[in-house]
Amino acid sequence: TAASLVGLATAGWVDPDTPEEDMFTTPLVDDDNREFKLVFSDEFEQEGRTFHDGFDPRWTAINKNDYTNAALHYYSHDNAETSDGMLKIQSERKTNLYRAFDEKKKKFYADKKFVQTAMLQGWNKFCFVGGIVEFSAKLPGEPGVGGLWPALWMLGNLARATYVGSSDYMWPFSYNKCDEERRLSQEISACSKVNHYGLSPFQGRGAPEIDVIESMQGDSDKLPSTNVRRPYQSASYQVAPGFDYHRPQLGSRPQKSHKWYNNLEYGNETTTDLNPFFYGVTLVHEPKEYTYQADALSANMQLNDTHYDEQHIYRVEWEPPNPDGSGGYIRWYTDDIFVFGVVGESLSAMGTEIPSEPMYLLMNTAVSSHWGFPAPCPSGCECKCFECGKRECECGLPEGYCENFPASFEIDYVRVYQAHHDPKHIVGCSPPERPTDLFIKGHAERYMEDGQRRPLEPVTKGGGACKNDHMCGGPKRGVCGSKGVCICRKETTGPHCLAHFGFDIVDSSEEDDEFEVAPMILPWSLIAVLALIVGSFATAIVYTVHQKRKNGYQEIPVLTTQRETSPYPVFKTTYQSPISSNYALPPRQDTVTYCVIDERMVDRQVDRNSFDLPIRPDETLRPLKY
Repeated sequence: TAASLVGLATAGWVDPDTPEEDMFTTPLVDDDNREFKLVFSDEFEQEGRTFHDGFDPRWTAINKNDYTNAALHYYSHDNAETSDGMLKIQSERKTNLYRAFDEKKKKFYADKKFVQTAMLQGWNKFCFVGGIVEFSAKLPGEPGVGGLWPALWMLGNLARATYVGSSDYMWPFSYNKCDEERRLSQEISACSKVNHYGLSPFQGRGAPEIDVIESMQGDSDKLPSTNVRRPYQSASYQVAPGFDYHRPQLGSRPQKSHKWYNNLEYGNETTTDLNPFFYGVTLVHEPKEYTYQADALSANMQLNDTHYDEQHIYRVEWEPPNPDGSGGYIRWYTDDIFVFGVVGESLSAMGTEIPSEPMYLLMNTAVSSHWGFPAPCPSGCECKCFECGKRECECGLPEGYCENFPASFEIDYVRVYQAHHDPKHIVGCSPPERPTDLFIKGHAERYMEDGQRRPLEPVTKGGGACKNDHMCGGPKRGVCGSKGVCICRKETTGPHCLAHFGFDIVDSSEEDDEFEVAPMILPWSLIAVLALIVGSFATAIVYTVHQKRKNGYQEIPVLTTQRETSPYPVFKTTYQSPISSNYALPPRQDTVTYCVIDERMVDRQVDRNSFDLPIRPDETLRPLKY
């Protein structure tokens, strides 16, 4: 049960570098006297950590093109690394060729992107339901120059960010009502009597999104319909289904004739206001019955130069709803100052809910022509070319954009707290009440790129090429063996032993059931009969053997076989190969743009007991080459 997870799945994800005084926190929400205990942290203190697939238990730096949000960047796992006690996500001007698909011609073609950056995601590694999330971060670039889109956010585990096949008909639903008119657009619907893959019948599921912060840079000119100027942060809850008709107009405030949400809370200690540039997005599909509307409940808060020069703390307090879907809240804070709040009652108009899905954390810097670029497009400019150094592209770029690279998004720490002994606060990506494990395994192809063997590689423990102990994190983390490979201590992992181990103390994934067999109790009379039978059988065997020895045995030819064994350890993975889906989904659709936020204006002697040495690593492991 969910209650069995509370308070148990904690220390397995806590970074030992977290200061003792930060093991607990108190909520900033009034009248909440619960004690919140640290259940996850990453302090990024270890120098030189990288986040390639299979390198780290907490994060995966994706290595792929981003097809969402009119993206102008390519995500590379080489652009995220720890140094100086921080995670640094570097954005740089660098050309990447990638394989694009022309939906009209139904053909692949080679395309280019001219910015390379990074996204780290905790998808299907660390997930949680409810709690307090806190990031300490310094934003990248110059505050007065538009184009960069840094973000710290959360997403439901049933969707994997930038993998559009996993988010179609899943993002950003938080809806548990049977509505036959919306059934086709929500893949896991509350109307379904049988949902398969371990999912509960008559339970709607999805992947809502909570944006802790998205930063908009650019000139500080006055903006329409708001008292907030750039630079500003957006705090948003994205949820579906949304209002289909009479929606507010982009760039204007909601009017009495518009359908919008009530009881939204705004801070009054800083310059904070409703975000009139982001009310959501329509996800268009064919046939029309599959089209649906996502809403964005969003506020903007004024930032200043210090947010780009110093570390600031961005925090969300998320209380899940009651079992019937009522109640709950999300509240955003910056440097402990209240920014924005959404309560469960605000969502009653559409019947949506505060999230109760297991969600994971993401950190990235994006670049999009819909974020801080000239809008509307200047007269005489096509705004289809965004390459620095080309004169014909200059008109479509923000002033100072090309000189704003390289830029570093620097995160000092990430921490998640949960209320002690609260059954609504859960750790795990596949809790019993809202499992995701079997659904992901059954649709693995949605969560990976062509050519991948599985969505996530198992985390490698040791085996990285080394010349000395320092390359393996030093004696407290690992040592360099005589064959030039790292050997990790029990509490560290990764090819070079640079990451602290992370795990759910209580495994919330859907594994094979284990059965407890009660002891068998037999009557004494039956025991006596069985003893007599066994004794007689034993006597017969002894007599037969005696006779064989007396008369001699018949020789039987021996058939020899050779068993082939592998000198390498076998890694058990948590994923299976993709299998076909039993769902009858609509045909593949055009690539959908999600989450568009600003469309304003349109070997050696070692203590072997300290290491995981089930076999001699120097005899079996080969160096990993990078």
